[in-house]
Amino acid sequence: MVKFLLRRLTVAVLVALTVLTLSFLLTRLSGDLAISIAGPSATAQDVEIIRQAYGLNRPVYVQYLDWLFRAVQGDFGDSYFFRDRVSNLIGARLPITMTLGLVGLGLALIVALPLGIIAAVRENTWLDRTVMMVALVGQAMPSFWLGLILMVWLGLNLGLLPISGTGGPEYYVMPGIVLAFSAIPSLMRLTRSGMIEALSSDYIRTARAKGLSRLSILVKHGFRNAAIPVVSIAAVQLGFMLGGSIVIETVFAMHGVGYLAWESISKNDYPVVQAVVLVLALIYIALTLLADLLNAVLDPRLRTA
Repeated sequence: MVKFLLRRLTVAVLVALTVLTLSFLLTRLSGDLAISIAGPSATAQDVEIIRQAYGLNRPVYVQYLDWLFRAVQGDFGDSYFFRDRVSNLIGARLPITMTLGLVGLGLALIVALPLGIIAAVRENTWLDRTVMMVALVGQAMPSFWLGLILMVWLGLNLGLLPISGTGGPEYYVMPGIVLAFSAIPSLMRLTRSGMIEALSSDYIRTARAKGLSRLSILVKHGFRNAAIPVVSIAAVQLGFMLGGSIVIETVFAMHGVGYLAWESISKNDYPVVQAVVLVLALIYIALTLLADLLNAVLDPRLRTA
C-alpha cells in the first residue's frame, strides 16, 4: 500500500508541476502583458513603467522561477485589478465553488446511482431504454441553456428560488441542478454497465444459490464491486464541476472562484488567472488521487497494478 501511495503521489506532483508551467507559459503566449495591463490608451512610456514595476522586463525563465518559488509557498502575488492578494481573493471565494460542486455531485449521485441500478436489473426493457434516453438528453443539453430555463421557470414564473447571487442554501439549488444534470449521464451509464457485469458474475450466482435476499445481493455483492469505477468517475466529475463552475457561476452571478476567473480574464488580471487555473488543477489532482486510494481500499488487486 505504501508503494502504491508513493507512485500515485509522484505522478500527482509531476502533473501539478506541468500544470503550473503551462498556466505560466500560456499567459505569456497571449501577448505582451504590460500592454494588456496598461490598456489601449497607454503611451509607450506608460507601458515601460508598468513593465518595470511588475518585473516583466526580466527574462521569462527568471519570471517563471520566481513565480514557481512563490507559488509553492502559497504566494500568488497581487491582483492588478482588485488590488488585493490573490491568495486572499481565492480563499474568500473557494468555499462557494466547493459548496456548489459538492451540491452538484450529491444531486447527481442521488439520481444516477438508483437509475443505473434499476436499468441494470431491468436490462433491455422499456425502463432500461427510458433511463438511457434520459442519459442521452442530459449529455447533449448545454448547461448554460438549462440554467436559463430553470431561472425562467423556477425563478420568474413560480418564484420558488432566487435567480442569481450568493446567499443561503436556496441559492445553490438551481446551479447545483445544472451541474448535476451534466454529470448524471456518465455516472448512470457506468453504474448500469458495472451492475450488469457484476450481476452476471459467478459470485452473484453463488449468493443466489445460498438463498440471500435480492436486496443483499444487489447492494452488498453487486453494487460494491460495480462501485469501483463509479468512485473514479465521481471524483473526475467533481473536478469537471469545479472547472465548469466558470460558466455556471457567471450565469447565476455567484461570486465563487469561477466568477473570479471570468472577471480576471475580462480585466487581463493574469496573476489571478494563473492562480485560479493552478488551484483548480491541484484540487482535481487531489480528487483523482483520493479516488485511486479509495479504489485500492475497495479492490486490493489495484495496489499491485
